[in-house]
Amino acid sequence: MSKWKLNRVMRWSVGIVVASGLLVSLPAKAGGDTPFVYPKAKKVEQVDDYHGTKVADPYRGLEDPDSTDTQAWVDAENKVTFPFLESIPQRKAIQNRLTAMWNYERYGVPFKRGGRYFFNKNDGLQNQSPLYTTKSMSEEPKVLLDANLLASDGTVSLAGYDVTEDGKYMAYGLSASGSDWNEWKVRDIETGKDLEDLLKWVKFSGASWTHDGTGFFYSRYDEPKETTESGKLKALNYYHKLCYHKLGTPQSADPIVYERKDEKEWEFSGNVTDDGRYLIITVSHGTERKNLVYYKDLQKPDAPVVELIKEWEAQYGLIDNDGPVFWFQTDRDAPRSRVVAIDITKPDKANWKEIIPQAEDALQSVSAVGNKFIATYLKDARSQVKVFELDGKPTREVTLPGLGSAGGFGGRRKDSETYYVFTSFVYPATIFRYDVAGGESTVLRKPKVDINPDLYETKQVFYNSKDGTKIPMFITSKKGIKLDGANPTYLYGYGGFDISITPSFSVSNAVWMEMGGLYAVANIRGGGEYGKDWHDGGKKLTKQNCFDDFIAAAEWLIANKYTSTPKLAIGGGSNGGLLVGACITQRPELFGAALPAVGVLDMLRFHKFTIGYMWASDYGSVDNPEEFQALYKYSPLQNLKPGTSYPATLVTTADHDDRVWPGHSFKFAAALQEANSGPNPVMIRIETKAGHGAGKPTSKQIEESADRWAFLVRSLNMSVDEKLKGSSPSPKAKPTGEK
Repeated sequence: MSKWKLNRVMRWSVGIVVASGLLVSLPAKAGGDTPFVYPKAKKVEQVDDYHGTKVADPYRGLEDPDSTDTQAWVDAENKVTFPFLESIPQRKAIQNRLTAMWNYERYGVPFKRGGRYFFNKNDGLQNQSPLYTTKSMSEEPKVLLDANLLASDGTVSLAGYDVTEDGKYMAYGLSASGSDWNEWKVRDIETGKDLEDLLKWVKFSGASWTHDGTGFFYSRYDEPKETTESGKLKALNYYHKLCYHKLGTPQSADPIVYERKDEKEWEFSGNVTDDGRYLIITVSHGTERKNLVYYKDLQKPDAPVVELIKEWEAQYGLIDNDGPVFWFQTDRDAPRSRVVAIDITKPDKANWKEIIPQAEDALQSVSAVGNKFIATYLKDARSQVKVFELDGKPTREVTLPGLGSAGGFGGRRKDSETYYVFTSFVYPATIFRYDVAGGESTVLRKPKVDINPDLYETKQVFYNSKDGTKIPMFITSKKGIKLDGANPTYLYGYGGFDISITPSFSVSNAVWMEMGGLYAVANIRGGGEYGKDWHDGGKKLTKQNCFDDFIAAAEWLIANKYTSTPKLAIGGGSNGGLLVGACITQRPELFGAALPAVGVLDMLRFHKFTIGYMWASDYGSVDNPEEFQALYKYSPLQNLKPGTSYPATLVTTADHDDRVWPGHSFKFAAALQEANSGPNPVMIRIETKAGHGAGKPTSKQIEESADRWAFLVRSLNMSVDEKLKGSSPSPKAKPTGEK
């Protein structure tokens, strides 16, 4: 991928529990008539006026996690949720099976710099994957950085890194508890010791060294003025700055390379070209798939920043340059993307040259390696990889192991080799070495996972959405399932921000299928599976298409006897959490269970926290009357109806999520518990010392997966005991963080 591309049956005892002064009643038995009684969150008389429409927000107080009332409510909810989940008889066996299957050696895709290779490797149950380096992929590598040693509970993770051209130093970022805020340090690669350099308040940034190795470019915000930890996490972030850090100097001395005091929402990323000549400044505005491109000549002292692409009209990602000729991947005049060459000495659009034209399939990424272009396409949401000459002449197609996803193909034009990863729903991520000149792929690292892929099959089907649009869907399960409507099914979706959901291996999903579950992925609009038009078909005023597509997937699975409402669960995270929330409020009778994770659930106030305002490019803004009406019509929080029987729901969030503020999930869970009139449980699981998902320790991933599947076992009335291979962890399992 171009490094420039912009960058979720049982018995119960009767009990009354007093938790933090809040009255809590637990259910008498599963499937009984006794309704659940939940902690009561404090309500306020809050009414907002949006263009003459009055909207009540009684749970506004739950937006503040530091308030005494919110803390009492969270404590009371967790005292309901965790005992509920732990008392499900199958949960322990599910967790043990997850632990056993998770315990396998896995690798990241290597890259080469300064005569060294760098890659991540996890022995199995390590909370974080240590970073390794070696001078030959056939030699035993040495550990360069092990984040497991930085926190006993594994909640500090490596957020990014970059290596100098000579392989001497590495700049690296650390994230604590999953926060988007990073601290950056510098490590001497030979000695493994850190220098004194320390950079704080870095967010949405990598690092890019100048070729002399004396410093690197990075981006940051000013330190938030709030005094509490949650205040710093919740604060809105404005005025991004591109800075340069010179080794051995304090951060306070770092000059600002570029900023825009007149544009508080713009973001900047700086990357040095592979030849070391230019600094490329990519300017973005929120999550809009349009950007500007500026550059600065690093060989000329005091060279100005030149605006090369200065109109917000399309997406541009630099692939590489040949002197003054820059190769870009862009969707300008090509909704499925193409490659063009721009000579910066004559930058007018009339002089642009098309190198690789738009194809029938969506172009996802391009890299320049071995004097070839390696281009990854999506054909009905599965990868195809093609090789082109630098003049755009097609050379060959990379043969992949099957229907799945391929990624990587990084490197420099001078490199003769590159590495990539291939994965599918039942094919664990395998690392390949690719000989660019010969066109041959060889297996470098193949994981040994306790799963027999021959027992499973993946089908791709196409169904019609509400408006007749054909939507692809992957269905993976054990071979020979009966189409009798009795299969427990987990339907997953995302549908937003031009993000494509492609086949990939997941231990959690593998255990679900081993238990007898069916796993379905609907490639709904709003994603990038078919390019810009597919994305545009599910954003702002067309966002309802995402929900219609997902609902149609559920209806298709039921109509074709794969499953039935009592056996159907839906899930998704972040924007996918919004998807789940909207679907259960629009069609509560259609689903048996729902798992909305770290979801955007209050569409009238998403812009009020951290970087939520950036999502207006996909969602729209309440400041626009027409867009407000669209948001108000589907916003999950505002569309809950009292007296409605909702499906069994487990809301999940984290206390350090500074991407989607946990107040979304807090308010939605409280309102859903109040509105629900049926016997189905509505729970919220609040993880501590965790964020939006990135860098989550293995131990926490296993625990959360066990809770999710246990909840579905109970909610969908699954019989799984005999389908679990083991009831104890693998003998080689190691304590969390132990080497």
